[in-house]
Amino acid sequence: MTSAYDRDLDKNPANYRALTPITFLERAAATFPDHTAIVHGPMRTSYGEFWRRSLQLASALARRGIGRGDTVSVMLSNTPPMLEAHFGVPMVKAVLNTMNTRLDAAIIAFQLDYAEAKVFIVDREFSGVAAEALKLAKVKPLVVDYDDPVYPDDAPYPKGERIGAIDYEALVGEGDAGFAWSMPDDEWDAISLNYTSGTTGNPKGVVFHHRGAALMAYANTIHSGLRQHSVYLWTLPMFHCNGWCFPWTLAVTASTHVCLRWVRAKTMYEAIADEGVTTLCGAPIVMATLLNASDDEKREFSQTVTFNTAAAPPPEAVLAGMADAGFAVTHLYGLTETYGPAVVNEWHGEWDDLDRGARTAKKARQGVRYAALEALSVRDPETMAETPHDGETIGEVMFRGNIVMKGYLKNRQATDEAFAGGWFHSGDLGVMHPDGYIQLKDRSKDIIISGGENISSIEVEDALYKHHAVAACAVVAKPDEKWGETPVAYVEFKPGKHATEAEIIEHCRTLLARFKCPKQVIFAEIPKTSTGKIQKFKLREMAKEA
Repeated sequence: MTSAYDRDLDKNPANYRALTPITFLERAAATFPDHTAIVHGPMRTSYGEFWRRSLQLASALARRGIGRGDTVSVMLSNTPPMLEAHFGVPMVKAVLNTMNTRLDAAIIAFQLDYAEAKVFIVDREFSGVAAEALKLAKVKPLVVDYDDPVYPDDAPYPKGERIGAIDYEALVGEGDAGFAWSMPDDEWDAISLNYTSGTTGNPKGVVFHHRGAALMAYANTIHSGLRQHSVYLWTLPMFHCNGWCFPWTLAVTASTHVCLRWVRAKTMYEAIADEGVTTLCGAPIVMATLLNASDDEKREFSQTVTFNTAAAPPPEAVLAGMADAGFAVTHLYGLTETYGPAVVNEWHGEWDDLDRGARTAKKARQGVRYAALEALSVRDPETMAETPHDGETIGEVMFRGNIVMKGYLKNRQATDEAFAGGWFHSGDLGVMHPDGYIQLKDRSKDIIISGGENISSIEVEDALYKHHAVAACAVVAKPDEKWGETPVAYVEFKPGKHATEAEIIEHCRTLLARFKCPKQVIFAEIPKTSTGKIQKFKLREMAKEA
């Protein structure tokens, strides 16, 4: 029987529109046309101009035949064209593929072919490797050069040769600022393509949709504490999960993007002090860069700056140092498949009164679901039964909701496996505490099984970080004839600090069961990704030879 609430109450253009983040920029430009949207060195772009340039980019792409389902790949630093692409590309119903600027030519070629890229916008800093990739790729996209006008003063590597058929500014100049952009046919339509890190074999292509991007923008606004005209510093690469969706997010509050081509302490402090930065995101390496800056690199600033980090929880000493330096750290957790962070350690004021050990234990937890995520659970991946909320029983962390990816591009098997049982399987192992907060214990592949006992590498790393000399560390399994596997620790020291292997191991024995302590400590630079994540797969290979 049809309910009265369903009869004669149909969807129509007046009461139903597809969710898309494009409308956020349209509103910001109409409401605050003269407010600064983008800062890039001495350049200032208003919201009105940001909107017009995005329309021009969309118009130029449309004139060249780019439309629904076509892929526009970009290899850009955190610069204005990257922001314009986040709006201009989906305005013509095309899909934005932001590529990791640290990739080698073979992987770039694979990604271009896999995405069937029709357009490839390349910053001249990366033109060398991009040119090599294009020689290897089967696709022949329109190649567009971006020649950054601020480049001479703010780039880690010199410009390469022009490799494109047209310059980015010329392409935008072809477009019509009065272009009639198109809403997506369906909010489920793809808006962007992001590749996973691909630590084994070729990476998988994670597909985002307009609905998830729009909802993520709302959620980021809430959980990052953004207010009208906040000022955001781009330390997180925009190629990483679309910068956790912050290119779309900031338009909600007409906030200012402060671009940063690469992360250095002096430039960050200058931006924070001179531009009034209120918010930034980044890995622990960014925190370390700020805290370890020399006195001549640091600048004083009066505002408290929110620092969102989504890696392992920072040690208590780092949190204290950040607080003393004027930063309030918010701990987040998520994956590329969840549009970036989808879990937040919501802090309770009364926890500030706990003793240091109890407070640190609370901060070590990843937290509770974002407001835009419908469900977060820890389950047995085989039976799909929920684990007890006891803070001890380990299961796989799983997600369910509208900020979970559409799936993996051209990979039905991997998509079905990821969504088995009606949940997204993260591959992360964790526990659920009685109050509903989750805490990661490890990636499933990073659990060390020694003599039949499971050792959490995160637990060992937490102990190592409590040593006064340790700046960065990672623990992986080393094959062992007797025990199967034993833990080996890789350690980087703080400037001016040192310790011996015996001292590090003895320190761990005061905090951990003996079988969990590293059997070997190697002092070396730890390999990291371009976003600051430790590459444990490389360390596992190194450990086999150690």
